[in-house]
Amino acid sequence: MDWKTLAAQLFPQGHEITERDLFLSGQARVAGRDVTVIGTTGHAPIGVEIALAQAEAVLRTVREQPGRPIVILIDTQGQRLRHRDEMLGINSYMAHLGKCIDLARRRGHRVVGLVYDQALSGGFITSGLMADACYALPEASIRVMGLPAMARITKVPEALLTELARDNPVFAPGAENYLRMGGVVDLWRGDLAQALAAALNEAGPADRRSELGRERGGRKLAANVIEAVMADDGAA
Repeated sequence: MDWKTLAAQLFPQGHEITERDLFLSGQARVAGRDVTVIGTTGHAPIGVEIALAQAEAVLRTVREQPGRPIVILIDTQGQRLRHRDEMLGINSYMAHLGKCIDLARRRGHRVVGLVYDQALSGGFITSGLMADACYALPEASIRVMGLPAMARITKVPEALLTELARDNPVFAPGAENYLRMGGVVDLWRGDLAQALAAALNEAGPADRRSELGRERGGRKLAANVIEAVMADDGAA
């Protein structure tokens, strides 16, 4: 789905979103209230320019519209793989973006992410996964690393990883698998405007991803490990 079609369905009460060099920004109305909208389109590679533009939009909202909800529309192929960006320290720019979103949440802004097309790697980690809650359209493509690349890095045969991916969502791409792991709260079907309004009402600072992963059988031990560490820390 292209971003203009998506925006029409998400914001039937109107929006003022513009696209510039694959970066989306503006504002919209959701259930009678204004929200800030940022995001990317065209499978955007996240280089230093887009990372800074998104961070600036978040900080501007924190400074000028205290408490205004923020909606992040996600369509990215991950960080831009160029020598220039690496030399400029793309990891620091993306970390800065993640910190800005975290600051917004700490200042009382409800932040909701929506993967509407593609979400890969660091471009997803520093946007949708930093939100209070992240959702996806059923046809969205989500992965941190493709199986061929994973095979090269881990030295595990791709055939074995493919076999593991059939039963273990940790190895497998796709919105359904991220739903099972708790990284995605829900898949939106039907009335997208109603789904967004509900998501903004339900958004909160508590991170329930590990609990959802345990409940859904996609990440069976993460919540247990976290609880054990917290209990041990409290005892100490």
